[in-house]
Amino acid sequence: MDDPSRKRPGIEIPDELAESVRLPEDLNADALGPYTVPSLTRRRKAGVYYLGGAILTAWAASTSLPNGLFVAAVGMLAIGLFHFFTAWDIEVSDADALTTANAEIGFPVGHASAAMSFEGWRARPMWNVLVFSSDDPPSERGLVRIDAMDGTIHETLREANIDS
Repeated sequence: MDDPSRKRPGIEIPDELAESVRLPEDLNADALGPYTVPSLTRRRKAGVYYLGGAILTAWAASTSLPNGLFVAAVGMLAIGLFHFFTAWDIEVSDADALTTANAEIGFPVGHASAAMSFEGWRARPMWNVLVFSSDDPPSERGLVRIDAMDGTIHETLREANIDS
């Protein structure tokens, strides 16, 4: 058995060195503060670049460069259009999704967590809200799937928490 009074050797890093190589604030997982999900409309910017590349590639293929560039132009056109069609505006925030799930699930909610997923070939954003009852340990748990575009509840699952 290990003797707790016996000190084990470990790695010791001087404070000056640790401070000089510390993580920047935006990468620090210990930093607390409000977090917002980035807007999916950023995809439109990438779509503009792909469409511009498709136009330039098609023009180059039509002048004197190999005709095989038309295949690349069609590929970039398809990717650019896909970026435009999947650039949704998220109308329902994570806090709104948590509130909606709390009202929908039918038991007092203790802990809850919201995570975004994407559904279908157009990658429509959906909130998946996992909720646990407020008793300790939680006797029930549930999952509420909420459309991040209009707040429509797509699915509600509720069951006894067999882990408690």
